[in-house]
Amino acid sequence: MIERFEATSWARRIKVRHLESFLVLDEAGTLTGAAARLHMTQSAMSHWLAELESVVGTPLVLRGRKVQLTPAGHVLKRLAINVLGDIARTGREMNAVAEGRVPRLNVGSVWAGIAGGLPEAVSAFQIDHPDVAVAIHDGPFDNLLKGLETRAMDAVIGVLDARAHQPGLAHHVLFEDQVAIVIGQGSRHWERADSLGFADVLHGNWVMPPSGTLTRVQMDAFLIGQAASWLVPKAETASLIIMQALLHKGDYVGVCSGAMADYMVSLGLFKKIAVESGIHFGPITVVWKPEHVSATLLDFIHCLQVHAQGRAPTGA
Repeated sequence: MIERFEATSWARRIKVRHLESFLVLDEAGTLTGAAARLHMTQSAMSHWLAELESVVGTPLVLRGRKVQLTPAGHVLKRLAINVLGDIARTGREMNAVAEGRVPRLNVGSVWAGIAGGLPEAVSAFQIDHPDVAVAIHDGPFDNLLKGLETRAMDAVIGVLDARAHQPGLAHHVLFEDQVAIVIGQGSRHWERADSLGFADVLHGNWVMPPSGTLTRVQMDAFLIGQAASWLVPKAETASLIIMQALLHKGDYVGVCSGAMADYMVSLGLFKKIAVESGIHFGPITVVWKPEHVSATLLDFIHCLQVHAQGRAPTGA
């Protein structure tokens, strides 16, 4: 503990003004130029620099016609940039809070929401709110909902079921989704020009979401209706990136959100398998806690409604 205190005791004597002036000196290149910018005399500037070097215990610049930073000077410059940057960002966030705005939003989403308009909504939202950072988190709906309780999440996008109707939660429906069956470029069927049906891929190597997830539950119900309950997946994953990699490299058949499948098809990465009756997934909704709501969050939710699958908002 004593060693740690001694290692940081010099920092306790450094002031913000020290760091600001040091960056001015580095930019000006001369004591005279820095003194002029700081409205100081050159002798006062020299005294200030000597004081700072005394605090850190080592020379920070090589004096000459133009000052040059020593290795220690470069280290202090990095510290100055980081500290002053953090102070500036904190100041902007403090101002935002004082004005009733939110400086940061944390949004969780299942695959369907990410493919169903979330990126477009974020882009549109930040045109009107350029000072608000949006952190996007993906994962299982249950895990994301827990973040609403701890305030780790401001809003969560997932399926409208009993979980979205828990006490203390509010929601808006964004769009209806389906479960899709897809293949990738690694499939032996990729080059076929005709439409592929369920029977064409039934005996293939399947990649499915883990048991218990809603997509898997709906897919298992569909298989029972098709008298194919015997089908066992070759691989299970909750990661879209892993499923995409498997479908790209190997002869696999995948199962995912219909919105995500449509997005991947638009990129030329997947082809959808035709299913006559469709596989219902459910309404995709945005969920939040009214007791934690802000005007900034409501603006973001409105953008989600506008850009969800390109449809107009359904109203409050």
